[in-house]
Amino acid sequence: MSDDLCARLDAWIDAHFDEQTRFLQALVQVPTDTPPGNNAPHAERTAALLQGFGFEAERHVVPGDEVRAAGLESITNLIVRRRYGDGPTIALNAHGDVVPPGEGWSHGPYSGDIEGGKLYGRAAAVSKSDFSTYAFAVRALEALGVPLKGGIELHFTYDEEFGGELGPGWLLKHGLTKPDLLIAAGFSYQVVTAHNGCLQMEVTVHGRMAHAAIPDTGIDALQGAVVLLNALYAQNALYRQVTSKVAGIRHPYLNVGRIEGGTNTNVVPGKVVLKLDRRMIPEENPAEVEAALRRVIADAAAQVPGITVEIRRLLLAHALQPLPGNRPLVEALQRHGEAVFGEAIPTSGSPLYTDVRLYSERGIPAVIYGAGPRTVFESNAKRADEHVVLDDLRRATKVVARTLHDLLKG
Repeated sequence: MSDDLCARLDAWIDAHFDEQTRFLQALVQVPTDTPPGNNAPHAERTAALLQGFGFEAERHVVPGDEVRAAGLESITNLIVRRRYGDGPTIALNAHGDVVPPGEGWSHGPYSGDIEGGKLYGRAAAVSKSDFSTYAFAVRALEALGVPLKGGIELHFTYDEEFGGELGPGWLLKHGLTKPDLLIAAGFSYQVVTAHNGCLQMEVTVHGRMAHAAIPDTGIDALQGAVVLLNALYAQNALYRQVTSKVAGIRHPYLNVGRIEGGTNTNVVPGKVVLKLDRRMIPEENPAEVEAALRRVIADAAAQVPGITVEIRRLLLAHALQPLPGNRPLVEALQRHGEAVFGEAIPTSGSPLYTDVRLYSERGIPAVIYGAGPRTVFESNAKRADEHVVLDDLRRATKVVARTLHDLLKG
């Protein structure tokens, strides 16, 4: 790509950056807390904003019974198709659904406040920022007026927090898209080419309720759950001995993120429910991981007379493995990232799991790159005061726009 074209792309993005910032503020100001997962209103707002600069968004409404079965309320996924001629289709995917904001915010979680060069709000970093990155990168590219081939699709979806099967998974399953390459929402200082898998399970420990004055007439499900928890945490310590060869990914780990049980303080609890999350490194076999974890739980339950255990899989997300065809994406993003950010942009793996795996599983080479800091921690994603640094947003938009030009130039 010539220096003149780079300069023209960059200049367009600089000239329209205030508009881009307002676009992101408008997206942050429409809540998409998941749960409860009423995300259709945000899709409608996004589609209206896109229409404002001439992008027609197809609305793909996921049937209500499917949405409710997944524990959500509404999903409308969006596809914007921009066709320039014969050639490859590059999809750009970001998700709008987010976890609820929680407490401790110094700026309103739906405010879109700007202070100190940062824009605050839930999903400001992950990943409504990349609705903005990708839309304005495409606008900048088209503003050049240079010959292009192939096409671009914007995929704005709403099921990442619950696994993606009703987001990108639903679009792919129904044949609504099959791009040749994919860039998905990420951060600015590395090109992510691999990520962890994730197994989520619900473990229900059944005992028998009894009055606390006569506890011997009951079977304490909570005491049984404690034995299970100890076994699970002991297993978690062993996972540290299993290391990944993928840069950026360390070892498997397990988290028990939710515990529910009991009916009152004066009642022996008859049921306790644990929800756990087991992150799998790319080298692990998901079927073997699940079988081993079920054995750990069953063996621990056998130590507590009278309890029974039910195990239900909630999610099985496979790891992202790099496909050979991702090389053009990686090289272009690294080359332009270094030019724009003034430092080498390495490839790495991520301990997260994302929607990207759903594309990769269908043979679509994919990478993760977008607007954000060096680590998830720095962005406060899933914590109070989530934010995106506006200079990262501006520069990532330039990197993506340049990359799209390289891959689609006529």
